[in-house]
Amino acid sequence: MVITKNNVTPWLVEGIVDYEKLIEEFGVKHLSEDNLKFLKDLSAKKNIPFHLFLKRNLYFSHRDFDKVIESFKKNENIFLYTGRSPGGSMHIGHLVSFLFTKYLQDVFDCNLYIQIPDDEKFLFKKDLNLETIEEMTQKDLLNIAAIGFNPDKTFIFRNSEYIRNMYPLYLKTAKKILLSQTSAIFGFNNQSNIGMINYPALQIVPTFFEKGQCLIPCAIDQDPYFRLQRDIANSLGYKKNSTILSKFIPPLTGTEGKMSATNANKAILLDDCAKEIKNKINKYAFSGGQPTIEEHRKLGGNTKIDVCYQWLYYLFEEDDKAIEKIKNDYEKGILLTGELKKILIDKLTLFIENHQKNKQKVIDENLLEKYMYKGKLAIKMWNEKFL
Repeated sequence: MVITKNNVTPWLVEGIVDYEKLIEEFGVKHLSEDNLKFLKDLSAKKNIPFHLFLKRNLYFSHRDFDKVIESFKKNENIFLYTGRSPGGSMHIGHLVSFLFTKYLQDVFDCNLYIQIPDDEKFLFKKDLNLETIEEMTQKDLLNIAAIGFNPDKTFIFRNSEYIRNMYPLYLKTAKKILLSQTSAIFGFNNQSNIGMINYPALQIVPTFFEKGQCLIPCAIDQDPYFRLQRDIANSLGYKKNSTILSKFIPPLTGTEGKMSATNANKAILLDDCAKEIKNKINKYAFSGGQPTIEEHRKLGGNTKIDVCYQWLYYLFEEDDKAIEKIKNDYEKGILLTGELKKILIDKLTLFIENHQKNKQKVIDENLLEKYMYKGKLAIKMWNEKFL
């Protein structure tokens, strides 16, 4: 199911991604200096650090983010929507959209809906049964709750559990979407089961949970779902959604494609221990260094292809001066590959350890109960819209 020449679909990312081509083909725009200034100024006003993902251009493009800014300035309603489809152990790449969503919730002080489409993987993956997906879902819920969203303004819901409540909106949405549209966008054909064909309508439904401007932070491969929403939103009496889109975090083994949990050696999983992190980085992290120390001292390393540097730049080194020094020293041959790996290992280990502590806190304080069942937002939303 290929929808661009870059081999980027909602289910598969292959090869070296040309983001400029994706921007052109998807019809999105670069985040402008005005967009970034707005977020930077709003962050300062709220005493919240301007997010690293924006500083380093990880979130790089958008569709109608200007309308979010307009709505905010007019004191109109804004709400966030994101999600995670269970499909194996979560890795650090999976956290990107959630970490950034928390930042957006903090700066906009708005409601957030997190969809867990436990139906999607069952429909799209022939080798997964419902029992396995249930186990994956429970683990994912803990990892997502560990991010620390505002529990009074966050509702985490599973499709299989809340389908009864969503069904009226699903029917209205599904009736507006033609098979020809989904086939053109997603490549459905006579071999696609009818559950797959129906699924895009269900993923669109949360964009209609409130009257207001819906903002969706996600990787750019998910954009096709929300382009489809924009075709039907006005006819249902809702606003077209806005998206703010990220690049992909490369796998350990190189800069092609995106990180995947399919091969544990290509990713750092959220339940990896310090020893596993160290072994994976040292053994599998693709290096931009030279074959020998002598050559490296003479020629230096290539930060454009070095995965350790890329991860530090986009995810783990907040200090601009520090990352610039790492870049210069590595490219000049002053910093060796092993030393660069050690920097990443230390920062990554601390990050994972802190995340695991936060996950334990979710368990100890039974926070999932609040996010999924007893949150004020959940009660208010279902009572007003569906019950």
